[in-house]
Amino acid sequence: MAPTDEDNQPPLRDAATTGTTPPDRPPADGGTVAPPARMPRWLPRAMVLALALIASFQLGSWAFHQLTNLLINILIAFFLALAIEPAVSRMAARGMRRGLATFLVFLGLTIITAGFVALLGSMLAGQIIKMIEGFPDYLDSLINWINATFHTQLRRVDIQEGLLHSSWLRKYAQNSAAGVLDVSAQVLGGLFQLLTIGLFSFYFAADGPRLRRALCSVLPPARQAEVLRAWEIAVDKTGGYLYSRGLMALISGIAHYILLQALGVPYAPVLGVWVGLVSQFIPTIGTYLAGALPMLIAFTVAPWYAVWVLVFVVIYQQFENYMLQPKLTAKTVDIHPAVAFGSVIAGTALLGAVGALIAIPAVATLQAFLGAYVKRYTVTDDPRVHGHRRAGAVGPGLLSRVRRLRTDRPGAEESS
Repeated sequence: MAPTDEDNQPPLRDAATTGTTPPDRPPADGGTVAPPARMPRWLPRAMVLALALIASFQLGSWAFHQLTNLLINILIAFFLALAIEPAVSRMAARGMRRGLATFLVFLGLTIITAGFVALLGSMLAGQIIKMIEGFPDYLDSLINWINATFHTQLRRVDIQEGLLHSSWLRKYAQNSAAGVLDVSAQVLGGLFQLLTIGLFSFYFAADGPRLRRALCSVLPPARQAEVLRAWEIAVDKTGGYLYSRGLMALISGIAHYILLQALGVPYAPVLGVWVGLVSQFIPTIGTYLAGALPMLIAFTVAPWYAVWVLVFVVIYQQFENYMLQPKLTAKTVDIHPAVAFGSVIAGTALLGAVGALIAIPAVATLQAFLGAYVKRYTVTDDPRVHGHRRAGAVGPGLLSRVRRLRTDRPGAEESS
């Protein structure tokens, strides 16, 4: 038998014994085998970069949430420094060192605030003691009125024993005792926050020129002029806003003091200062908060006095809104009332009470800064600009159109 080609070929080794895979046989049609797909070289780097960006974003978000209170304190300190900047600059222009001028301004503000808080605290303490001492008389008059009106037999002794042995009073006392530590922690936190705001505002006001030079040193000359212009506008608007509010607070305090003194309400000077400050520096609801305390104190003197105080608060508020405020704020924060109200709502939604306080000067600063870059044109002399309509511009009225339709109907002339 003749040998064949298969007999001349070497025997194939088992892949399992050699440890290697047999080579792929070429396809029957003679085509080429596609090489195996490889991972692009840029993909690992892109994955690492994406993971690094996600980690950086998460870290930045965590740090921002942790530092939110500090950033808000710095924002308040910055606006406070802008508010006292004119007074400090005026004193520094007369030869006084800027640090000493800032210290004197802060010392005056601290003395005024401490005196007001001390007077208000003594007034409240005195009124609380007076109400506690007169509580039995109030309770007796209330019991007598109930017995005479509803024909009951209530006694003050029974009511006092019921209150002393009630479960809700015991629970209230326990909760109040447990909340003493929370109140102490909140007081300490508030004092630390005030200290932080005071230190930052002192540094911002005392080192204002150095801060502006440091900021302008990293900007080109054209940008430096814009930054300095924005800084000057912010100082003018913030200082003007606070000074105009302070003047309105003084006028409001004097007016309410005269009323309370005429009615014989105790602590009339302190109540006048309270109404002036709260009504001017707490937007939107400050008027109602300011008038509540004088009404309560006047009610302890005579119930009708509280009504007189309420009427005077409402009338004075209208006088202030329509006559006094437009004249005092026309040169400082000349913004539309709707814009001011919307800015207060937006500031409250973003930063709470702090946002409501700084919203108006911030919007006034932004409006004044943008107004320097907006080109304005002369308004055409058209009656529609003043809210008037041109004669003949409006079509026929509704009744005229109905009559015309009735006369134009087919058969209308025949029927007539």
